[in-house]
Amino acid sequence: MLSPFIQESLTKLTKGCLSFVLIAIPAISDANTFDYSADTPSAKVVVEIKTAVEKGQLLQVPALRQQVGNDTLAIYADYWVAERAVQKASSVFDVPEATAFLNKYPDSYAAEKLKASWVLAAFDAGAFTKIRDIGEFEWLNKQVRCAKLEARHMTGQRASEGEALNEFAPGQACWSMLQQFVADGVVSRDELVALMQDAIERNHTQTASRLVALTFDPKTLGKYQAMMKAPSQWVRGFKGKAVGDDAVIVAIGLQRMARDNLTTTAEYVDKTWRNRLPEPELGWVWGQLAFRAALNLKPQADQWYRLAGDSRMSDTNHPWRVRMALRQPKIDWLWVQTAIDRMPAQMQQEVDWQYWRARALAATGRVDQARSLYEDISGQYNFYGQLALEELGRSIVAPAAPAPVSQQELQAARDNPHLQQGVALFRLGLRPEAVPQWNFALRHMNDRELLATAEFAREQGIYDRVVNTSERTQDEVDFTQRFVAPFKSQVMAQAQSINLDPAWVYGLIRQESRFIMDARSVVGASGLMQLMPATAKYVAKKIGMTDFRPSRVNEFEINTKLGTNYLLMVLNDLDGSQVLASAGYNAGPRRPATWRSTLGHPVEGAIFAETIPFTETRDYVKSVLSNATYYEATFSGQPQSLKERLGRITPR
Repeated sequence: MLSPFIQESLTKLTKGCLSFVLIAIPAISDANTFDYSADTPSAKVVVEIKTAVEKGQLLQVPALRQQVGNDTLAIYADYWVAERAVQKASSVFDVPEATAFLNKYPDSYAAEKLKASWVLAAFDAGAFTKIRDIGEFEWLNKQVRCAKLEARHMTGQRASEGEALNEFAPGQACWSMLQQFVADGVVSRDELVALMQDAIERNHTQTASRLVALTFDPKTLGKYQAMMKAPSQWVRGFKGKAVGDDAVIVAIGLQRMARDNLTTTAEYVDKTWRNRLPEPELGWVWGQLAFRAALNLKPQADQWYRLAGDSRMSDTNHPWRVRMALRQPKIDWLWVQTAIDRMPAQMQQEVDWQYWRARALAATGRVDQARSLYEDISGQYNFYGQLALEELGRSIVAPAAPAPVSQQELQAARDNPHLQQGVALFRLGLRPEAVPQWNFALRHMNDRELLATAEFAREQGIYDRVVNTSERTQDEVDFTQRFVAPFKSQVMAQAQSINLDPAWVYGLIRQESRFIMDARSVVGASGLMQLMPATAKYVAKKIGMTDFRPSRVNEFEINTKLGTNYLLMVLNDLDGSQVLASAGYNAGPRRPATWRSTLGHPVEGAIFAETIPFTETRDYVKSVLSNATYYEATFSGQPQSLKERLGRITPR
C-alpha cells in the first residue's frame, strides 16, 4: 500500500496536480512498495531504545530489543547500544558489543559510524595501534581523519605536510595531530603562519592564539599577546624595519587596526610601512585591507588588491579580488584574468572563474579561446553553465529525458536495505541520521541506479532526496527529478493569483527547503518557504488572514500563501528585480537596497549577484535564479534566457 505521507498528499491535491504526480511516478504495484510507519509497535520500541540508551537506562534495553524483532531499524537499536559501550568502555582495546556489531552488520553506514566513534575513543586514550587495527573506512569527519592520520604517523608511516594541512580543522584530534607534526618537523613555520593569518582574517582569535603558541618562542609569543591587547599602540611604538616574526606580528597588528578605521589605516600603511615591511607581509596587509573594503563594497578595494601583488591570500580572499575588478565602471579585463591566474590551480578550475576567464578572453580579443572555455562549462546545469550557453548564442532548454526507470530498476531501489533504513529514519523524524544513511546507500551507484533511487524517494514523498540523488548523475539527466514540482497546481494557482512568476517561486522553494514541509532553519525559519515567525505574523496581518496562528506556519496552504505574498512585497519594494528580491528574501529586504546603493553605475545582474557580500545569500541568489530558469523551461517547454531574468541592476 502507499505510504501514509503519499496518501495524505494525494488526498489534498487537486485533480490537475494529481495528474501531474501520476505522470511523474511510474505505475507501480502496491504489493511491491516499501512502507514503514512510525506507528507500528516495533517502530515505537526502536524510539524507546534510543531514549533509554541516551538516558543510560541500559537495563531496559534487552527486553525492548526482543520486541523490535526484524524491524528495518533493528540495526540502529543495536548501534545505539554498541556506540554507548564504546564511549563507556574501560579499555578501548576490548569492547565486545562493538566487535559483535561490526561482525553482524559489516558494510553498513552504522558500522562506519561506530568505527568513527571507536577511533575517537581510542585517540582520547592514546591507543594508536587500536586505531590502526580498526582499519580503513570512508568517513568525512575531519577529527576522525586527523586521528587516523596521527595514528598512522605514530605507528611507523610518516605523514606528509600536505596530508596534515588537507585534514586540519580546529578540533581536539586535529590540534593534537598538528602539535605532534610540528614537533616532528612535518609542518613548517611558513604553513603555520599561513594558518594563523587565515584565522586572523576570519577573526578566529582563539584559533590564531593556539597556532601562535606552536609557531613562536616564548619571547615572541609575549610580543604577539601585547600587540593583540592594543594593536595600534604596539604597532605605532615599533621602531625600525620589521623582519622575521616581528614582521608577521606587525602585519597582523595593521590588520587589526583596520577593523577600527579602514581608510586611516590604509593611509598609515602607505605612509609609514611601505619600506619597513618585507614584501610578503606588506602584500598580505594590502590584501587584508582590500578584503575588508570588498566586504563593504568600497571601490578602493580594487586598487588595494593591485597593491597586494603576488602575496599569499586565503581561499576566501582570492575570489574577492576578481569580484571587485568586475564592479569597476570600466572593467579591466586583463586585470580580471590576472586575478584569476593568481588563484590556486584548483580554484581556477571552478565553473565561476572559468566563466569569468572566458569573458576576459572574449573582451580582449581571444574569442576562440573564450569559446572553447564556454563549451567546456556549458554542459553544467548551474548558473554559470547557463550563462556560458547564452554566450555561445544558445538558449536554455530542458535536456531530453532519459529512458524511464523500469519496474526492475525501481524494485531494486525499493529492496535496498540501506535505502529502507534511510526511509525508516525519515519516518521517525530522525532526519540528521536519515540523510547520511541515505547518502551512504548512493555510494558507487551508476546513473540508472541513481535515477531509480530518486524515483523511490519520490514514491516515498521525500522530495529533497529526489533532488539531491538525481543531481549525482553524470550522463543521464532527468529534470522531472532534479527540478521536481510537488503540489504543482496549488503552487501555480497561488502564484498566479497574485501575478507572481510560478517558476521563480519553485526556484526559491527548491533552494529554501528542498520541499521539506517541516523544514526549520537554525534561525527559526519554518516550512516550505522558510518564513520567520515575525514575518509570517506581519504578512498575515497585511493580507487579512484572520485565522493565522503561529502553530499553523508549516501548513502547506498557510506557508505558501504567506510566503508568496511576502515575496511579492519584497519584489515590489525592489523595483521588480528578481535578483534583488531573491537577495532580500534571504538576507532581509534592506540589505540588497544597501548593496545597490554602493554602485556607481549600472551592472549586469550576474555581476551584482556574484558580488553580494554574504556567502550564503550570494550562492542563494545564483541558485534561485538558475532554478527558476530551468523550472520555466520545464513548465513551458520553451527556450529560456537567464540573462533576461537577471537584467541589469542600477544604482539608487
